[in-house]
Amino acid sequence: MSTIETIKEKFQQLQSSNGHSPLTSLEQSAFHTFDTLGLPTVKNEEWKYTRISGVFNKEYAFNPESNRSAFAAGELAEIRLPGHEAANELVFVNGVYNASLSTVRSASLNLLSLEEAAKNEYREIVQQHLGHSSKYIKDGIHALNTAFLQEGVFVFVKKGKVVEHPVYIYNVADARTTNVLSQPRSLIYIGENAQLQIAETYVTLGVCESFTNQVTEVVIEKDAIVEYYKIQNDAAHSSQVNTTHIRQVGKSLVNTVTISLNGGIVRNNLNIAMEAEYAESHFYGLYFLKGTSHVDNHTVVDNVKPNCLSNELYKGIVDDKGTAVFNGKIFVQKDAQKTNAFQSNKNILLSENATVNTKPQLEIYADDVKCSHGCTVGQLDEESLFYMRSRGISEKAAKSLLVHAFALDVLEHIKLEPIREYVDHIITERLQVKTTNEVSVSEE
Repeated sequence: MSTIETIKEKFQQLQSSNGHSPLTSLEQSAFHTFDTLGLPTVKNEEWKYTRISGVFNKEYAFNPESNRSAFAAGELAEIRLPGHEAANELVFVNGVYNASLSTVRSASLNLLSLEEAAKNEYREIVQQHLGHSSKYIKDGIHALNTAFLQEGVFVFVKKGKVVEHPVYIYNVADARTTNVLSQPRSLIYIGENAQLQIAETYVTLGVCESFTNQVTEVVIEKDAIVEYYKIQNDAAHSSQVNTTHIRQVGKSLVNTVTISLNGGIVRNNLNIAMEAEYAESHFYGLYFLKGTSHVDNHTVVDNVKPNCLSNELYKGIVDDKGTAVFNGKIFVQKDAQKTNAFQSNKNILLSENATVNTKPQLEIYADDVKCSHGCTVGQLDEESLFYMRSRGISEKAAKSLLVHAFALDVLEHIKLEPIREYVDHIITERLQVKTTNEVSVSEE
């Protein structure tokens, strides 16, 4: 039986066993979309440079019942992010939230299942916002996640609350005994004048393959401030399609940084819908690829209301046979006058076999706006290399220093100091910086 046939069979089984719930109609509608659209191919313009169908040519354990893991608290210590002692830690194992492994330190942070939230006082929030990302992403993989969202999590930050401890989210794929397909699903609601910091990471255990199909929807109310950091440094046999959908429904500030350092096939969908006047968003990305890693960043900024500001900077360093894709879209709707929107994508190729495909796009339907976009793909600056060589720095050391300086433009926007130092340490190790002033580019 193919993976697609298995998915269809599991969906029918789960629908029969779970009975009717407030989420049933959304799941069934999504499954119909998945069944109609199927998996995207390179003939789909949005997937032109990423062949995802091969990921599904494998057998996976993927529904919650067969995805139970022996992952234990003792093993969590090995994958924790720095600064975890002062953080809320939410642990998802094979796509399912594990309360016993998680630690919630902030009283202002409420967690419950999506199904439970859809029944109680949060019902209107769930009805209004859950599944909104499907408006922007119309493909079978996104719909597949929604069809199996019964194990999803609802995170609520009450109006006026500042969550004093950052929220660390660990996505663990336990692939020690079998291939694993995980589908984490979250809806995060940040109330008026609230503040929240999130840092998310991914780890695959074992030598079997993993595929994570994640959807996170974030709703930000008036005067709220959100920082969202995503760190992707998983194994080469780990692939993921990762969708983060942010709605600024009130005048608010959001800062996101996506760091992609390793993995198999990685597709990141980042949508920001600016639905309130004077909303402001800043989003940054860095991909530093080696081996045969393939990272595809798709971003959408939808300016719906006037007087909004967005600033986007993605930078790429691609080595070996790595492949990077950047597709950034800015929409300015007809009512979004006085929009300021800026987008830049800059890339450095470190080997002849490295590849970058970049496509910035603007669609503007208003006439009083300031918008710009641009992209570059090239090698390290020869004049800078010559300058350093002329001062006694070896060629390898000079290249490493230039690469590190290139990355710092993005790293400096990670305001959580332990996370910034963690990422910088990984990059430094890769560049094999030596304390003897001799620096060499990794030849892995």
